[in-house]
Amino acid sequence: MASVKQVQVTFDCAEPERVARFWCEVLGYVVPPPPDEFQTWDDYNRSLPPEKQDSAFACVDPTGVGPRLYFQRVPEGKVVKNRVHLDVRVGTGLVGEERVAALEAECARLVALGAVRQRLMLADEENESCLVMQDVEGNEFCLD
Repeated sequence: MASVKQVQVTFDCAEPERVARFWCEVLGYVVPPPPDEFQTWDDYNRSLPPEKQDSAFACVDPTGVGPRLYFQRVPEGKVVKNRVHLDVRVGTGLVGEERVAALEAECARLVALGAVRQRLMLADEENESCLVMQDVEGNEFCLD
């Protein structure tokens, strides 16, 4: 039985590069270098047939620890709630007002990048506080 070595998270979207660059800012990820025979990603993109241009983009964790994120253009827009979402861990180890303050500070930073705040879910008997948001194309994620 083969063991899993890596995982990639794939996003369906309308504008792959725009969404990828948003997530680079959120997570501190970077755009990987273009294929060897190309100076830039724009050069690579121009080499594709017109129907394939701007159809995909990716970003990676510069430390190599986090998963690669891949963004692919699809013709249909988002119509229902995500079945899978990312939890951006900004409040780990914090509780109460200190945790909410950290969530709110990160929320403000991400709203300036184009994210949309949905709702703050305050701690209960089972869970710590988290903040539900949407990325630049409406995909839900949580600040946790």
